[in-house]
Amino acid sequence: MTEAAVPLPLGDDEGRGAGTGRARAAFGPTHTVTVIICAYTERRWDRLVDAINSIRTQRRRADQLILVIDHNEKLLRRARSTFQNDVEVHANARVRGLSGARNTGVQAARGDVVAFLDDDAEADSRWLEELFAQYGPHVAGAGGVALAVWPSDDRPRWFPQEFDWVVGCSYRGLPDIVAPQRNLIGAAMSFRRSIFDEVGDFATDMGRIDSIPLGCEETEFCLRVRKTFTAAELVHSPFAKVQHHVDAQRATVKYFLRRCYGEGVSKVAVAQRAGTEQALASERTYVRSTLPSGVLRGLRDGIRGDPGGFARAVMIVVGLLTTTAGYLSIRARRSWAS
Repeated sequence: MTEAAVPLPLGDDEGRGAGTGRARAAFGPTHTVTVIICAYTERRWDRLVDAINSIRTQRRRADQLILVIDHNEKLLRRARSTFQNDVEVHANARVRGLSGARNTGVQAARGDVVAFLDDDAEADSRWLEELFAQYGPHVAGAGGVALAVWPSDDRPRWFPQEFDWVVGCSYRGLPDIVAPQRNLIGAAMSFRRSIFDEVGDFATDMGRIDSIPLGCEETEFCLRVRKTFTAAELVHSPFAKVQHHVDAQRATVKYFLRRCYGEGVSKVAVAQRAGTEQALASERTYVRSTLPSGVLRGLRDGIRGDPGGFARAVMIVVGLLTTTAGYLSIRARRSWAS
């Protein structure tokens, strides 16, 4: 079967209506949802408990809640002794890292929809309800927004909102209405379970391993979905919200630069798999429109008396240059090697 001929696995909602927006036909009460949370460190134990409790209190209850522990026996024992009955605790049976842990969870998932929540995030009570509302017949996946919760509720004055993706959160430049999106935010995304049977797992040679600040496994997966199901939509909903806590170590210039460089490195891998045009299409708009607007906004804020505005303008330029350096350095190495 050719890529263009692969039909979207629709299940029982086929023909219930299409279109983009909150009024689209939703999955009905007979459809089920699995929530997967992946964890790797005991340092986030309290956050993990909060994440699980936020799923327990959803207006649209999860039919299955899976916790995957990523190659940490001590954390695995603690989780199994603490979470019982409504939480299935699994050890990551794949390679170490977030992608391997997610793949383990997907393998155990029984829901029609599989939703992913980070272990340091808390879902608003309507999160699953809002995600479910987007699943019309041509929707392969739906994602929400991850709002940054900074240490002591104090965003660093130098940290531009255009770069909140550095800390795994939604950033300025994303639509503020329900709209098609190239790729979904990892901390608040969902897909039809049947999608994985067609396109495969998250790539385990990409993405975060413990605290190593790489990424783009969600981007690569979403591009693969769109390539396989050419008529399918991935939908962004600003109404499906999670609160994503930012560790103090990530609210530093050092981490900002490491993460930007790592993003550039990861983009090379995405471009190799999906092609440069597809892999960098959204990034071109981001660089041409979102970032210049952010620089101007920062300069304007600085002129109006906010010294942090000048710092934010500078960090936008520095972040772009650092990300580009990561991308070009890997491209150059591979060019020399060939």
